[in-house]
Amino acid sequence: MVDHDLRTLDAIVEAYKQDQRRIRGLRETTLQSYEQVIRPFLRTTLGEDPLDLTRLMPPDVVKFVTSLQDRYAASSITQTSTALRSLFRFLRMKGYCDEKLELSVPTVAHWGLASLPRCLDEQQLKQVLEGFDRSSPCGQRDLAMVLCLSTLGLRPRELAELRLEDIDWRVGTLRLSTRKTRRGAVLPLPREAGEALVTYLQKGRPETTERRVFVQHGNRRPGTAISAPAITAAVVRAIRRAGVDSPLGGAYVFRHTVAGRLVKRGAPLKEVADFLGHQSLDTTTIYAKLDLPALQDVALPWPEVSP
Repeated sequence: MVDHDLRTLDAIVEAYKQDQRRIRGLRETTLQSYEQVIRPFLRTTLGEDPLDLTRLMPPDVVKFVTSLQDRYAASSITQTSTALRSLFRFLRMKGYCDEKLELSVPTVAHWGLASLPRCLDEQQLKQVLEGFDRSSPCGQRDLAMVLCLSTLGLRPRELAELRLEDIDWRVGTLRLSTRKTRRGAVLPLPREAGEALVTYLQKGRPETTERRVFVQHGNRRPGTAISAPAITAAVVRAIRRAGVDSPLGGAYVFRHTVAGRLVKRGAPLKEVADFLGHQSLDTTTIYAKLDLPALQDVALPWPEVSP
């Protein structure tokens, strides 16, 4: 039965997100990324409000996805397809369509291990770290954030959710309440990152009752908890300021750098996966490409051919 309340773009998106939270338990970050696909798709295909969802047809889906081919990488288009399938399952449940829309989403050829890990080398990382103004509160905060990212391989969301009570200064550990695996973790706090945190907490952090470690500075919302996108923005500024040609624009370049460094030092892939909080060992397998001596050992020799 059709739900006639879904006539505006905002109402459709909000109803979809509420359904996905309740039924599938999706995180807000995932829902936000899906929303960035769903909004332009519905607006481009159906025009301005009020929207008639029953007008959606398979050719509309194919046209939208194929229009992205010249602008986005295969991995991004794959995520777009996933978001659309999720939307169409929701609309089918609401009575607006049948399974034809979901089946019409094009399958994009994308091999997860086809590329090399996108890491910074040691010189590039050094340039980024040297670019911070250590005398300013913002510089102290951003340096501490980047050191946590580049030594512990944290996700931006994990860093944003870090609380004061999560740091055990006596034993030198940092506790993550939840990770993508839905389990927490206790990680050793590297000395350099710990020293940067102490400097920030003692000298740079504004007075606030907020329990999150990293907070906003400036005149807009000083003392409020920083968000994951704000952390990514700080990383982008730091990389640009250092003049580094980074293979990845956001905070995840440090996560890849940590993984690559561990593999090159001989850490087993299972250990790397546990350290980074990967849900599957397959996610970590790509970093094996960085261990060239090990790859040479397992490579088959070229057979000798007798004349």
